[in-house]
Amino acid sequence: MTTPHHLAVLDDEIDITRLLGHYLQGHGFRVSQLHRGADLMALMAQDPPSLVLLDLGLPGEDGFAIARQLREHWHCGLVIVTGRGDAVDKVVGLEVGADDYVTKPFDLRELLARIKAVLRRVEPAAAAAPSSAAAPHDATTRLRFAQWELDLAARRLSDLAGRDVPLTTGEFELLSAFVRQPGRVLSRDQLLEQTRGRPAGAFDRTIDVQVGRLRRKLDDNAEDPQIIKSVRGAGYILVPAVSTAS
Repeated sequence: MTTPHHLAVLDDEIDITRLLGHYLQGHGFRVSQLHRGADLMALMAQDPPSLVLLDLGLPGEDGFAIARQLREHWHCGLVIVTGRGDAVDKVVGLEVGADDYVTKPFDLRELLARIKAVLRRVEPAAAAAPSSAAAPHDATTRLRFAQWELDLAARRLSDLAGRDVPLTTGEFELLSAFVRQPGRVLSRDQLLEQTRGRPAGAFDRTIDVQVGRLRRKLDDNAEDPQIIKSVRGAGYILVPAVSTAS
């Protein structure tokens, strides 16, 4: 039997954590129900979950700060589940590294589908974690563009001096889509389908936010980008040639 995924639900509303706990356990997950940021940090140190469902509106706590702490110290899926539906909050949530952003009230079936989609993206990274017994990566998984190298198997971005640049799951998936299709204009819908398995909504800025984050990490000037360029009315394109690392 496979070990069930461990999920953490952090929300100050006990009714919400109970609802999600009961529903997700019924779909084969192991669920930890938490109500304070300190409880989540203790859990991350002792029994880290594969994915965290995080409410931003915790009394006396900064949900965005908790999200940043998760991204700085742990590799796990992160879905913000909150009553804060303002577009600015959503952009900030994605900026700090959330893999998805769901507003309350939510449909349980849709939330489950989003959780499974994030887990599918997170799982390969866990499987690719380095170990002493690991075999060398096939060179074809290491692709170079501009002054960067992306190792698709290890899910690692580094400069040509070998210095690693950490990527969130969503950033890695997006950059992978670009390096596999250099010189091709990719629409927001195509990028969302390829990285998240869903079409873009009318006001969905997920891809725009993640492109902005990638540009900063790639030292690509947002005012005059040379790596990931915007194509007005069409989407984005990776401009540099991509080659296989020797």
